[in-house]
Amino acid sequence: MATLHIDNVSRWYGNVVAVNDVSLEIGPGVTGLLGPNGAGKSTLIHMMAGFLAPSTGRVTLDDRVIWRNAEAYRSIGLVPESEGMYDFLTGREFVRAAAELHGLPDPGAATDRALATVEMEYAADRRVSGYSKGMRQRVKMAAALVHEPAVLLLDEPFNGMDPRQRMQLMELLRRMGDEGRTVLFSSHILEEVEQLASHIEVIVAGRHAASGDFRRIRRLMTDRPHRYLIRSDDDRTLAAALIADPSVGGIEFDAAENALRVQASDFHRFAERLPRLARDHRVRLLTVSPSDESLESVFAYLVSA
Repeated sequence: MATLHIDNVSRWYGNVVAVNDVSLEIGPGVTGLLGPNGAGKSTLIHMMAGFLAPSTGRVTLDDRVIWRNAEAYRSIGLVPESEGMYDFLTGREFVRAAAELHGLPDPGAATDRALATVEMEYAADRRVSGYSKGMRQRVKMAAALVHEPAVLLLDEPFNGMDPRQRMQLMELLRRMGDEGRTVLFSSHILEEVEQLASHIEVIVAGRHAASGDFRRIRRLMTDRPHRYLIRSDDDRTLAAALIADPSVGGIEFDAAENALRVQASDFHRFAERLPRLARDHRVRLLTVSPSDESLESVFAYLVSA
């Protein structure tokens, strides 16, 4: 198992600060890296992969500094967002070149294995110039996996993939995380991050904004009201009881949903009081569903903070 450590890392280009004093730890499993465009995600990934040196701070893999460390590179696979590929090569030749650069003892077998992993055997002998965007992404993935790295870093890997290709890649990354590999991917498609990542890291304007399970992050955001959709067998009685409680900031009736939309200003008190108030007023709760605990809402809160 491998763990990446980013310790007080900054990276600037002239007067532009791309990453600003970021510290985080990426361990085994699947981690999603989120942030608006220009937040510093790609710069951070390139420093983790050893393609960029930090201006200050340290990036290490199991206590080994990554920058200019060939031994650390043997443990890392990178799928960059950029399309820097050799279009005159076939997919097989492109992946085999990566295998030979890693000095693998049997580059042919490693190439075949990597192509099979990403289900690209059928197009392996076609030139990269004729590949679709999704096929290019998959052959880049094969090149990153050819040496079976313990750490896999992917920058917007789902770009250009059709729904079937996305499902295949999600299943592959999930399986690798379950095997104990350290997988980090960035994506602007929040639904995919929500489905795949057991852990998220959020970067906003070059700074580390949040870390952990997004539902836990939401519950720690005590300055933001929590919103719930509640159905009961007596909405009028329940609404009257709730609005009198200090934990509730507002209530409205949603006719389309035939339910109450409740804004709770004190999450912990509300979670304790709701079932008690329902019991005391003989109201049966049918649905209690948070309406702003999706990854999309958490991300929007963090970006607008």
